[in-house]
Order: sequence, then C-alpha cells, then structure tokens
Amino acid sequence: MVTSMRKSSSTAGLILALLFAIFAFQLNASMLSPVLATMEQELGTTTARIGLTQTAFFTAAALFSLILPRWGDLVGRRKIMVAMVAVTAIGSIIAALSVNVGMLFVARVVQGVSGPIVPMALIMLRAQMNDDKKYALWMAVLASVNGGIAGVDALAGGWLASAFGFRSVFWAMAAVAVLAVVFVLMGTEDTRGAQRLPMDWPGSAALVVSLGTVLTAFNQLGKLGEADFVLIAVLLVIGAAAFAAFWRIESTSSAPLVATHYLKQRRTWGLLATTTLTMTGVFAIMNGLIPNLAQSQTFAGLDAGTVSWVTLTPYALAGLVFGPVAGRLAARYGYVTVLRGGMIVTVGGIVFSLLVVSVPTAVTLLIVSVWLGIAYAGVVNIMLNGLGVVLSPKDNAGYLPGMNSGAFNIGAGLSYALLFAVNTALASGHGEAAGYRGGLVTAIVVVALALAASFLIPSPASVNKAEPAAKD
Repeated sequence: MVTSMRKSSSTAGLILALLFAIFAFQLNASMLSPVLATMEQELGTTTARIGLTQTAFFTAAALFSLILPRWGDLVGRRKIMVAMVAVTAIGSIIAALSVNVGMLFVARVVQGVSGPIVPMALIMLRAQMNDDKKYALWMAVLASVNGGIAGVDALAGGWLASAFGFRSVFWAMAAVAVLAVVFVLMGTEDTRGAQRLPMDWPGSAALVVSLGTVLTAFNQLGKLGEADFVLIAVLLVIGAAAFAAFWRIESTSSAPLVATHYLKQRRTWGLLATTTLTMTGVFAIMNGLIPNLAQSQTFAGLDAGTVSWVTLTPYALAGLVFGPVAGRLAARYGYVTVLRGGMIVTVGGIVFSLLVVSVPTAVTLLIVSVWLGIAYAGVVNIMLNGLGVVLSPKDNAGYLPGMNSGAFNIGAGLSYALLFAVNTALASGHGEAAGYRGGLVTAIVVVALALAASFLIPSPASVNKAEPAAKD
C-alpha cells in the first residue's frame, strides 16, 4: 500500500514537472500570437521586424533541438532540462526589459533554448516510466499541450497585452519558467543514456549550419514575390555542403552525434520524411488559411477576437482533450496504426474545409477547427512526437527526437512557403475563393504523400526486437 502511494506520488510529481517545463516552451511559442501588434506599437517598429523576432525564436528552437537532447543523454537529462528552463526565464526577463526590437531579437534567440523541451520531456518520461501503456497515455497528455494550452495561452497573452502592455506577457513567461525549474528539480530523476562519451561538437556544428541555412532559405521562400532567390540558392548549397561535412564527421568520429548506420535506417528517414510532409500539409491551414478565410470581408468577415474563439481556441482545446484518448489507442493498436488513422481523418477534415470555402460561417469554421484539432493536434502530432522517442535506439535516445523536432520546424516553414504561394498565385488570377481552394487541395496532396511515407516507418516493436542484434 505504502509502495503504491509512493509510486503514485512519484508519477504525479514527474508529470507536474514535465507539464510545467512544456508550459515554459509552449507559452513562448503561442502566447505572443495576439500580442505582435502591441509589440510593434510599443517598440515603435515595423510588422516585418517584429516578424523577424518570431522567426529568430523558431529557428533557434529548431537548432537547439539538434544538440540538447543528445547532450542530456551524456551529462544528465535533468541537468540539461533545468538549464534550458532557467535560460528561458532569463530570455523572458531580457524580453520584458527590451527597449528596442534589437534587444527583443536577442531575447527571442535566448528563449529558443526551450525548443527541445517537448522531446526532452518525453525522453525523461520514458526513462522513468517502464509500463508501456502508462507511458503511451502520459506521453499523449504531455504532447497534446504542444498544440496549445487549450487556447488559454493565446487568450491570456491578448488580455495581458491589452491591460498591462506586451512586457507583462514576458514577465508571465518568466514566472512559469522559474516554477518549472523548481518542479523539475523536485519531481524528476537525473537519468542518462547507457553510454558515457564526449559530446560530438564538430558534428553538432555541421548539422546546425546545415539545418540553419535550410530553415533560413524556407523563411525567405515565405516572402513569395519579395524573396531573394539567389540568396535561397546560396543557402541551400551551403546547407547541402554542411550536411555532407556532417556525414563525413559522423562516419569517422569515435563518438558521433548520430552514427551513420542509424541515419540509413527507416526509423530515421521514414519518420523524418513523414513528419516533414505532414507539417508541410497541415501547419499553415490552421495557422493561416482558415483564420484568414474567417476574417476575409469577401467571406465570413469575422473580427479578430471572434476568429480566435471559433478557430484557434477550439482547435487547441480539441487536441488537448483528445490527446489522452489517442494515447490509449496507441497503447492498444500501436503508434503507427493510430498515426495513419489520424492522417486519414485529417485528409477528411481538409476535404470538408474545401466545402466550407463556399459558405464560411462561424459554425462551419468551428466544425473545421474541432475536426482538425482532434485529427491532427490530438492524434497525428502526438503520434509523431511519440514515435521519435519509442523508435530511438537505447544507446542514443536523444538523436531521433531532436532531429524529429527539426523536421517539425522545416515542415512548418515549408507549409507557409508552399500553401501560401499556391493561395496567392491562384487568388491573383482566379479570385480569392480559388486561392483558398488551391491551398487546401495542395495540402490534401501533401498529407496523402505523408500517409504514403508513414508506411516506411517500422513498428516500434520490430525495432526494439532487432535492437540488440542489428544495424540494419
């Protein structure tokens, strides 16, 4: 009885600690959405420059995701997690004290250290929870927060900025990050990977340069007609050269960031391809096309406040509520099977969105938001995050979640570049409705490709069974 109570208390402390750590990241990612205009006003700058601070955060988050999970494997995951949330708190304080957009830019880069918190949290959960069914459930609960804290984060950000100015939002982020430090110290164990090796800093640097240049190229592509295509070509060449250097370093290093035999396996490239394609097809729909359709004076003409209530909030809330259900389904039927089911339902939701373009009302937009919230945020996103952890090899638990996090960010950048490019091109020649339909049809094609790519992902059971023997 006493042992059972201790285990229950230990689990509660662990979940609380990891939830607060994820909150520290998620607030940085989503709380500023309704605050950007206020920041622009109070700092006396332009929309474009404020947009650059957001790009800086997400790019930094992607790059830190490549390094910190692996470093945690080697020196202790709790140490790295505490350092991450502490640095995030410092970045939030710098942002709150910002007197110009340059200082805010630096602060957002510092806050980007929080980028790998979600994969790190799932790795830490896996290390402390041996029961696969319980792990699947709690993994889903934690990962579902990654889609937004039931929309409350964005609403709270808007209210704080309106009442007290944008700096109050960053003070709130700092307070949550400080609480996260306390809870992580109290509720988690300092687990490590099986090996004790030095960190592969040369390989890490080459991979960071490769992904950084590719992400910058995709951000440039998102400018559409204003994009500098010469710069994009140069960045992609540098990215390819840096990846070639990374491969060479990993092939010869005695302690590689990622052994090349893992990079050749389907668990790596199958998952990364699926994640990238899925994000490319879905991300810009609920974070761009649907809210824009809702606010278009040609169609629904809803005000910004109403749009949040009928699109972003129900989307995040549906994902949060359905996440634990997805976890139970994964424990029963397998991660890959549930992932494919979620993808099929996601395609159905995008097809329904095509019909909504003709009659976009608050009710039909709400249906789209809940549908995609359940299918993507509540199932697909969670399964992709979970697979990054359960497919990782025992001797390098951090590499796949970290690279998968980078794939999420690449997909997000591609999503804006591709779907908005199609939307803009068709709208200019065939009308606004044709633009939205073109973007959504493109999304359907890309998600269908992601579904096909998911058949390249091996089942975690088969990978774990073969683990001790093979380097397939």
